[in-house]
Order: sequence, then C-alpha cells, then structure tokens
Amino acid sequence: MTPRLRRGVIAGLVVAAVAAAPVAAGAAEREDFITGITRACRGCDLSGVSFKRRDLAGVDLAGARLKDANFHDARLAGANLAGADLDGANLNKAGLSRADLSGATLRGAMLYGAVLDGGKLNGADLTGALMGTARCLRCDLAGARLIDADMRKSRLDAAVLTAADLTGAALDQALLRDAVLERARLAGTRLMGADLSGARLRSADLSGADALAANLRGADLTGADLGAADLRKANLYEATTAGAIWRDTVMPDGTRGP
Repeated sequence: MTPRLRRGVIAGLVVAAVAAAPVAAGAAEREDFITGITRACRGCDLSGVSFKRRDLAGVDLAGARLKDANFHDARLAGANLAGADLDGANLNKAGLSRADLSGATLRGAMLYGAVLDGGKLNGADLTGALMGTARCLRCDLAGARLIDADMRKSRLDAAVLTAADLTGAALDQALLRDAVLERARLAGTRLMGADLSGARLRSADLSGADALAANLRGADLTGADLGAADLRKANLYEATTAGAIWRDTVMPDGTRGP
C-alpha cells in the first residue's frame, strides 16, 4: 500500500468513526438509563422496555419514546415526561404524583389505579386511555384530550379540565368535586352517579350526556349546553343554571325540558 493510499484509508476510518460517535453515545445513554446508572434519557427510544416496580422518581424522560413500555407499579413521582410518547404504555398503579406529562401522548395507555395527584397533563392526549380508579387530585388537564377514555370511579377532585375534550368518556361514579370544567366538551359523556358538586361547568358542552343520578349540587352550569342530556334523579340543588340550554333535556323528575 502506497503512503498516499494509506493516508486516504486512515482519513476514511477517522471520518467513519466520527460519524458513528453520536449513535454510539445515544446507545450508551440508553443502556445506562435502563441499567440505572443514569437518571436522564431525554428523547431516548425505550419502546417496549420493562421498568416494572422500578424507582424512577424524578427521572428526566422528556420527549422520550416509551410506546408500549411497562411501568406497572413503578415510582415516577416528579418525573419529567413532557412530550413523551407513552401510547399503549402500562402505567397501572404507577406513582406519578407531581409528574410532568404536559403534551405527552398516552393513547390507549393503561393507568388503572395510577396516582397522578398534582400532575401536569395539560395538552396531553389520553384518547382511549384506561384510567379506572385512577387518582388525579388537583391535576392540570387543561386542553387535554380524553376522548372515549375509561375513567370510571376515578378521583379528579379540584382538577383543572378547562377546555378539555371528554367526548364519549366514561366517568361513572367518578369524583369531580370542585373540578374546573369550563368550556369542556362532555358531549355523550357518561356521568352516571358522578359527584360534580361545586364543579365549574360554565359554557361546557354536556349535550347528550348521561348524568343519571349525578350530584351537581352547587355546580356552576352558567351557559352550559344540556341539550338532550339525561338528568334523571340528578341533584341540581343550589346549582347555577343562568343561560343554560335545556333543549329536549330529561329533567331530574323525568319530564323533558322545552
């Protein structure tokens, strides 16, 4: 091999090594996080990885790909999961108190019995999420998408759901006391036996909602659309209903509104 050819080969190897370095570093960062050496892996692809019962409190996984990952019964208190892809992830019984999930996608994710108290989920996409018995006290769910989500017996007391989309969601026997649901979409939502006492539902869309035996005592329904809603046996004592729409509404006594 001539000196000139040798120099060309060496230069080519150097270029190749430099080009491969970012990939190797990313792989190393991912492996270090999985093994617990590090506590941050922003933007990493951890799809399908199992973190079952792991202590991940305070980890930084902002923008990470966590599709179908398993976080069953894991500790994620204060974790940064903003903008993360958690579609189909298993978060059943996970501890997510004060976690940041703003802008995250959790379509079809499992959150049965999860604890999200004080969590940030504003703008998150929870379409079709399974959240039965989940606890989300004082959560920020402003602008979140909860279309067709299963939230039966969930606890959302004092949660902020301003302009959230809960179309077709199941909130049977859910607790939403003092929750903020102003301008929220609850069209066709199931609210059977739900406790919405003191809830703020100003200008909310409750058209076609099934609120059989729901507790709306002291709720603010100013300007809310209750067209075709089922309010049989619902408690509307001390509720504010100025400007509400009652078109073909089934009233608490079983009669239909105008």
